[in-house]
Amino acid sequence: MSKKTAFITGSSRGIGKAIALRLAKEGYNITVAAKTTEPHPNLEGTIYTAAEEIEKAGGKALPIVVDIRNEENVKSAVQHSVDKFGGIDILVNNASAISLTMIEETEMKRYDLMHDINVRGTFMASKYCIPHLKNSENGHILTLSPPMNMDPKWFGSHLAYTMSKYGMSMTVIGQSNQLKNHGIASNALWPKTTIATAAIKNLLGGDSIVKVSRKPEIMADAAFEILHMDASKVTGNFFIDEYVLRDVGITDFDHYAVDPSMSLMKDLFI
Repeated sequence: MSKKTAFITGSSRGIGKAIALRLAKEGYNITVAAKTTEPHPNLEGTIYTAAEEIEKAGGKALPIVVDIRNEENVKSAVQHSVDKFGGIDILVNNASAISLTMIEETEMKRYDLMHDINVRGTFMASKYCIPHLKNSENGHILTLSPPMNMDPKWFGSHLAYTMSKYGMSMTVIGQSNQLKNHGIASNALWPKTTIATAAIKNLLGGDSIVKVSRKPEIMADAAFEILHMDASKVTGNFFIDEYVLRDVGITDFDHYAVDPSMSLMKDLFI
């Protein structure tokens, strides 16, 4: 059983929780770094329910209330994780905000929220985890951001969101270059198809979108494969979930589909 520690932002639900549960099966220590402490009417899960699931799956969980926009909050959570588990081996930058709006319809508070969480939050979580990742035998940063597709349609349709997600992707490039001499990998992971999360259901069309999506477990399984690669040799990559799994010999993806009879919808930026 592994005694490695993963610090996962936004891991109370969705893809972040799925990655946490996959690592928990291998005995990982998981810091559940997210904001939700009370049940939300439209969103399942809290840091405490996620922690319970992680423990049942075989891992050790540390639920910490983290507002990824608050520097002292992030610093304290990272230190608390190190004090509890003895170090950090993996950072998963999963926390993200989304608003698919045209320029004139984008409220500036939503613009600020996306850039504060997606770009600044990713940069800041990385900044405070890196000193501890340097002490890991196989340190990894995995950021859930897309390959930077310069097709103008992605900018014209939802400029503020695209800017924020590409900002996350730029941190991957910068970190991979800056940290390679320390043996720390920085890679990105993005889904080939839409993933059935609460955010997708609430923002993109309800159950009709869910039916043409895959389950979060495909991202979790792909993340697991990446995080067990040699960090000194695999960095600066923009991985796509399905292709990662195909590379390790998986060819049947029907069990990941919410409804295998439906044609899948491609995700943004693909």
